Amino acid sequence: MCLGIPGRIVRWIEREDPLARAEVEFDGVRRVCHMACVTEAQEGDYVIVHAGVAISRVDPEEAKRIFEDLAALGGDDGWKRGQS
Repeated sequence: MCLGIPGRIVRWIEREDPLARAEVEFDGVRRVCHMACVTEAQEGDYVIVHAGVAISRVDPEEAKRIFEDLAALGGDDGWKRGQS
């Protein structure tokens, strides 16, 4: 089973395919992710990331629901801190 986690795009590093990369924030932790599948996304948008690759955009309400589900599974309110 694979798990994709929502993250918020903080800033673009490179927007051109195939090297598209952006800094994405997950619960206060920032990572550089490959963005070739979602080059239309904007800073502040949420994306689903699997294995360091953003695979789709997700609306903020869906991201919030996913954060809540993850917190319920892990008993950790930390996922809620990443919401803005």
